[in-house]
Amino acid sequence: MVYTAENLSLAILEYLVHLDPEHPPTDLVLAQAEVPDDLPRIHQDESSLPKDWRRSPAPEELAEIGRKFVTEAKAAILIIPSALAPADHNWLINLDHPDFRKIRLMEPIPFAWDPRLVKG
Repeated sequence: MVYTAENLSLAILEYLVHLDPEHPPTDLVLAQAEVPDDLPRIHQDESSLPKDWRRSPAPEELAEIGRKFVTEAKAAILIIPSALAPADHNWLINLDHPDFRKIRLMEPIPFAWDPRLVKG
């Protein structure tokens, strides 16, 4: 499974929360993909998540949702709210789903941090 964000700003936020701001990586690239509109996807809304779903570390029930998504293989993509920004969504992509190959990966491009976000 690949853990992605629906937009660049959320991807930065999701990465930044786990980053040592004193030692940011200098070799990051932005990987983008085109996802066909008709690709099977499941939307997991906030009301269907455990009450403490935004807790860190994440409750085990969230991992179980991911395991079920992969093993049942009903869709190629699981769209879930971000614990950091619940109005935005992360997209979990099941690489083993037959429709995964319909996702078109774009050429990666170098990514540089805005110096206001990190000290590196």
